[in-house]
Amino acid sequence: MSEEIPLKPLSKSDIHKLETALMIATLLREDVLEKIRESTERLTWIDSLAVAAGALARARAGMTASQIADDLGRSEATIRRHLSGKTEAAKLVEETYRRFVREGVKIELPLGLGARVEELKKRVEELEAKLRSEEEERRRLEEKISKARQIAEELMKTLSP
Repeated sequence: MSEEIPLKPLSKSDIHKLETALMIATLLREDVLEKIRESTERLTWIDSLAVAAGALARARAGMTASQIADDLGRSEATIRRHLSGKTEAAKLVEETYRRFVREGVKIELPLGLGARVEELKKRVEELEAKLRSEEEERRRLEEKISKARQIAEELMKTLSP
């Protein structure tokens, strides 16, 4: 499921891939999660991150501030603030983008979530093993029942006049 995320998007699809990767990777940063937890204006904060991610992805595709504003349905002034790094959201998204450039596009789960995912994977493996064992036991019991039926049918034939 590893799909290539272009750092210099060439199509609308590429723009959306980069925009989504920037948004998710920035949102999952511990410092950003903490800011969102503490914020009384969570939706405004998240919206600002989304606009910053959208603006950056479109700018990397070569769109002008005016085109980006039209595409995102925001004012040109708002887009310019994001593109010039004057908003906190823009700074965070830009940091994420620079990390993508340095390290490649990797979206990491925060420590708590990553550990939980590993825990769940282990549990799924345990349940799959138990299911295989139970299925094998069911097959053995079905074979015994089948043999018992055959024996019962043979006895009925033998006992029938």
